[in-house]
Amino acid sequence: MLTLGSTASESLLSKHSSTNFKIQLLMPKKIFQKEAPILRKMAVEISANSIKSPKIQKIIEEMKVALESQDDGVAIAGPQIGYPLRIFVVSKRIQDIVKESKSELTEDNKKYKTLATTVYINPVIKKISKKKMVVEEGCLSVRYLYGKVSRSLKATIVAYDENGKKFTRGATGLLAQIFQHEVDHLNGILFIDKAKHIEEILPKSVVSSK
Repeated sequence: MLTLGSTASESLLSKHSSTNFKIQLLMPKKIFQKEAPILRKMAVEISANSIKSPKIQKIIEEMKVALESQDDGVAIAGPQIGYPLRIFVVSKRIQDIVKESKSELTEDNKKYKTLATTVYINPVIKKISKKKMVVEEGCLSVRYLYGKVSRSLKATIVAYDENGKKFTRGATGLLAQIFQHEVDHLNGILFIDKAKHIEEILPKSVVSSK
């Protein structure tokens, strides 16, 4: 699960401190931490004809609930809540970030207008740019560590949505970073395997409780 950088997460937290009624009715699944073996396994593909099955739809809902329960989370992968499946979910919260950041208002990201949290099943990154960016990353499976990671500025991904429809999406900046971070999860890779200048940054809520 990609989390926002320490500064950005404090800002977003104030906007999304409450969850909707549906989410309050469901108990979020446990988010596994970096020591968990499942985070180091290669996730398996989901057969296309089983995407709309009750089992997979339940997993998708559990992923959405787990993601929305974390105020600084912008994406989550199946293995992070115990499902070694090639699936990740991206929160609608990224729209707020794109709108607020002029650098994120690229042609690729302007096409990302959905108001819902989006699902990527059996994702494959088909194309990445040679141009790189060094960005701060965190992860809800690696609390509360942050580090600098080199990612491709642009990425194009092919995947299935939660209705079993295949689609292609291009992205720049944050969304491209999310694609790369989450596909790494599905391949048993954590951002700390690639990051430099890793440091622990506790949020104010954790510091004040100590």
